[in-house]
Amino acid sequence: MTLYAFYFLAFLAVMGALMVVFSRNPVTSVIFLVMTFFTVACHYMLMNAQFLAAVHVIVYAGAIMVLFLYVIMLLNLNVESEKQKRLMVKVAAVVSGGLLMMVLSGALRTAETLYVSTNVAGTARNLGKVLLNEYLLPFEAVSILLLVAVIGAIMLTKSGKMIYPSGTGNGMDTAVKEP
Repeated sequence: MTLYAFYFLAFLAVMGALMVVFSRNPVTSVIFLVMTFFTVACHYMLMNAQFLAAVHVIVYAGAIMVLFLYVIMLLNLNVESEKQKRLMVKVAAVVSGGLLMMVLSGALRTAETLYVSTNVAGTARNLGKVLLNEYLLPFEAVSILLLVAVIGAIMLTKSGKMIYPSGTGNGMDTAVKEP
């Protein structure tokens, strides 16, 4: 039963990925990308990695797709404004894709199969044990790095001193940034 579910989800993931590439409308391309992300999350569920599947859905299908849709709507992409590609560019793309497929098929042919124990694979408890026991120093280093990045982003946006012009009531409605 699991094998049939794997093949069905793999078929959906590959078809969704192909529709992302071949779709002419950017919004439908993003919708197919969300479908592909959900099928990959279902693959994680088949491998008994529930925590990884939940994080995958929250991060990719949630946050990243909202960002993609926002950028697509902001850019206002349409077919009339897109430049037509020359024949040489299309031929180069097909040759590059074919070479990539040859390299990937050669690498997958010589790869050996890895079996994972499904009873302890990806639960949140086991992930927490591994992160806080074996990888405590890298885990804390990444948390400090993210904290510094957030503080740096806040400092970059608040770099100018705010001056409130007088005569506007409480001065909070119009703020001018001093260079």
